[in-house]
Amino acid sequence: MRQMEEKIVSCGKILAGDVLKVDNFLNHQIDVDFLAEAGREFYRLYKDEGVTKVLTIEASGIAIACLTAECFHVPVLFAKKSTTSNMSKNVYASSVESYTHGCTYTVTVAKEYLNENDRVLIVDDFLAKGSALTALLDLVEQSGAVAVGCGIAIEKSYQEGGNSLRAKGVRVESLAKIAAMSEKDGIRFC
Repeated sequence: MRQMEEKIVSCGKILAGDVLKVDNFLNHQIDVDFLAEAGREFYRLYKDEGVTKVLTIEASGIAIACLTAECFHVPVLFAKKSTTSNMSKNVYASSVESYTHGCTYTVTVAKEYLNENDRVLIVDDFLAKGSALTALLDLVEQSGAVAVGCGIAIEKSYQEGGNSLRAKGVRVESLAKIAAMSEKDGIRFC
């Protein structure tokens, strides 16, 4: 999606530590019109897959997941990073290693919201090493549902996540694929 690349170039900032800051339109302040367009693109790519749920991980993926789910007219389900007193103990759970936060945490989804009758599109803001997507795919597998694929706003294709998942037969569609990035040289797309 050429528009995603243009938005990254015009609004994104490259920070030390291989971090691309796009929080002014994607994952802190939300450009709703722009993300609605991204949701329509995911719909175009996956409209024939019989999607019954859109799954993401809190918190950064929720906005793009909601705008994608609106196109499919299906619910959004997000994996929670922490448990609360009112959350069921009957959950699927998986571990995620966060590069950005430098820690490992467990994500959960209540079993009542994901089951073997679901066809799940996983949507997230970034794909780098693939730990979050791997955990979400694990949750889907635990439930007996079918993961029809993954829709990613921005993929750092120079890291192993996307290629590793594709090698396992997972369909991954990314709206922008970054081939290289540095503070000095900027961004090069695939």
